[in-house]
Amino acid sequence: MSDAVKISPSILSADFGDLSRAVYVVEEVGADSIHVDVMDGHFVSNLTIGPPVIRSLKRSCTVPLHAHLMVDNPDDSLDWYLDAGVDGVTVHVETTRHLNRALAHAKESGVKAGVSLNPSTPIAALRDVLADADHVLLMSVNPGFGGQSFLRSALRRLDELVALAREMGASPTIEIDGGITAANAPDVVREGARVLIAGNAVFAADDPGAALRELRAAAETGLTARD
Repeated sequence: MSDAVKISPSILSADFGDLSRAVYVVEEVGADSIHVDVMDGHFVSNLTIGPPVIRSLKRSCTVPLHAHLMVDNPDDSLDWYLDAGVDGVTVHVETTRHLNRALAHAKESGVKAGVSLNPSTPIAALRDVLADADHVLLMSVNPGFGGQSFLRSALRRLDELVALAREMGASPTIEIDGGITAANAPDVVREGARVLIAGNAVFAADDPGAALRELRAAAETGLTARD
């Protein structure tokens, strides 16, 4: 497991009226990637953005752009986001009819491909696909809206995921998304998360750049306890 902790701010909590500026601010202080929550109003009870916005962001973004597809039809719509220029894509195990095929297709297109699980989806659902995933994104809230509180059960689930990966001889990057703050960042890193996706903790702060630096510093304290 990597010793590096990466921070991926989620634009779900950014100012959509000045999105390029919001992204620029966090890039300037070292955001490792930009996380785009794509929601369709069906799989989750919210409607966000689609390929046109991603295509526009790609023109100015200087770090990798990752799309998290919280949609009912990823098998049919995956190419929309690949064509828009994402550097990575994440699909949900709960919605994908042919998960291995979707991951293989994304990789063949030259992007990082991963899978996400909702808080109530068993970690064991990944057993037959873990070797094919570049990353696994564990939701630590029920997806749909920013600003939710972190579910402490995610810590146990991280531990289960690390154990399963070791059992399977797989080494996906482990990501966590939902309610991530400087207060819980050390805990999730200690349990194996290496990419922290944060929306409100960064973009709702008075100084997003300072908030990102604080989050990274807190997360890195969790590296001392486990690996």
